Amino acid sequence: MKPVTAGAPYSVPPEPSRLPAFMLAVAVHAVLLGFLWFGISWQTSEPVAVEAEVWDMSVQTAAAPALPAPPAPEPAPEPEPVTPPPRAIEPPPVERPAPTPPDINLQREKERKEEEKRKLAEQQKERERKEEEEARKQELAEKKKKDEADRKEKDLAAKKEADAKKKKEDADRKQKELAEAKKKAAADKAEQARIDKIRQEDMKRMAGAIGSTGSAAQSTGPRADAGYVAAITAAIKSNTAYGGSTTMPGNPKAIFKVEQLPTGEIMSVRLVKSSGVPEFDRAVENGIKKASPLPKKKDGTVERTLDVNFSMKDYD
Repeated sequence: MKPVTAGAPYSVPPEPSRLPAFMLAVAVHAVLLGFLWFGISWQTSEPVAVEAEVWDMSVQTAAAPALPAPPAPEPAPEPEPVTPPPRAIEPPPVERPAPTPPDINLQREKERKEEEKRKLAEQQKERERKEEEEARKQELAEKKKKDEADRKEKDLAAKKEADAKKKKEDADRKQKELAEAKKKAAADKAEQARIDKIRQEDMKRMAGAIGSTGSAAQSTGPRADAGYVAAITAAIKSNTAYGGSTTMPGNPKAIFKVEQLPTGEIMSVRLVKSSGVPEFDRAVENGIKKASPLPKKKDGTVERTLDVNFSMKDYD
């Protein structure tokens, strides 16, 4: 066979000769026919001829002369004997042992083994059930743990958010309070400037009045009006509410400097000397502010600056 090279045209190979196969088939059939003929012919034998004579002892009358017998027919050709096929050799019978009665011990052993198998199967099933239940419990525990972690995480996030919101609100509130404090300080400053201006104007008017009525030595020490002082003391005391104890040793005294307008309205109250009891000081200061406007003198005038002295024993 020629090798096939790349790019060469494809050619159909020639068909092989069938003569050797035909000769082999003829030879096999001839051998088969010869084997069949030999197998049939080697068993053929001549049939054995048997001759017998029959004698009858009884007396018989003579019979008429027999006619010549007709010619015997030609015997039919005997058929060739057919060799029967060889009989199959039967195997010798196998002797089977006689059935024996069942052994009670074997039966009991079989039942015991079956009972053990049944118990093992039940134990295996119970073990599998317990394993499944344990796995289910573990799964539920893990799910609960995960839910708890998620809840804690959400709570922490909500707490952080609330803290941040509170801090922002506190910062806004402090900023607002600071702004209000600044605004109030500015307003107080403006009010104080207005009061100072009014005070200066009043002082100028009073200085002018004093200069026109007499000397400065006479005008610097105004005479005390007992009725005017008593009226102011009563007004302040009626508006002072002190609920603390008055049985302290000594007689603590609080001294205030009060500035008022010509109308009696109080412009400012300043603590000059504390009594040592902050609650008593605050109560007296609130009483002074609530008593505004203060009573006037009989002639309708007021002292622009007053020294208000209150002792704790005054409220017994």
